[in-house]
Amino acid sequence: MKKTVLTLQKRKQSKQKITMLTAYDYTTAKLMDDSGVDCLLVGDSLGMVMLGYDTTVSVTMDDMIHHSKAVARAAKSALVVTDLPFMSYHASVYDAVYNAGRLIKEGHAHVVKLEGGRAFSEHIKMITQASIPVIAHIGLMPQSVLALGGFKVQGKDYQNAKNIILDALAVEQAGAIAILLECVPAPLATLISELVSVPTIGIGAGVGCDGQVLVYQDMLAMYDGVSSKFTKAFAPVGEQMKTAFKAYCDDVINHQFPAPIHEFTIDEHIMQNLRQAFLASDRRDD
Repeated sequence: MKKTVLTLQKRKQSKQKITMLTAYDYTTAKLMDDSGVDCLLVGDSLGMVMLGYDTTVSVTMDDMIHHSKAVARAAKSALVVTDLPFMSYHASVYDAVYNAGRLIKEGHAHVVKLEGGRAFSEHIKMITQASIPVIAHIGLMPQSVLALGGFKVQGKDYQNAKNIILDALAVEQAGAIAILLECVPAPLATLISELVSVPTIGIGAGVGCDGQVLVYQDMLAMYDGVSSKFTKAFAPVGEQMKTAFKAYCDDVINHQFPAPIHEFTIDEHIMQNLRQAFLASDRRDD
């Protein structure tokens, strides 16, 4: 059954956890969809894990639409959530609504996600009035990493924790269908999850959230070592891939691949005729 925004709300009401993973391509998204993942997040994290940037700020709308379309083609059951990238909604409410519409219309997303709390309440309200569901991302906001001075846990003192709570209440009031909490203390995330009626999805925010999201390259250990404290490596896929790549190179170099079982055949009489025709022709030319 196709999951919708109502699915997320029902999960919170029934205290069933929501699962979300990042996805950036058709093949990976299909594997996740087949595995029952509730939501596929086409995150602007693709700038770092797929395009090799140091931060997410260089990601464009065209990047997001390109990857969102690929993921959407694979999502038969999962809900597709796509990020509005840096500066695609910051300058004006008009930009926010227009670019959110592009992600839905061109990127085939079901939901858009944007980073920001109270400062972007009006943006969320107007996107929602355009019948586009919005997930608000608060706490650590990677698009603001330059202003924040790095990737740091947010809300550890009273005032900052209070500000995150006020952000959560404001985006809920503005119409956000869910709130993503990144890198905030677990007790704070639990309190926010109790205060708001919409689902909370955590990344580095503890078990008290209504759901969880991870970057799939992290949870498959596709880097050397676990990249963050809050990440769990569920399978050593990175090492397995490197082993497979090396084995492939070794087999090619040592004439072990392709083997006869990987080759296509042709009638030997045809080959004899071809050899006679072309090799004989070459000798006459000489």
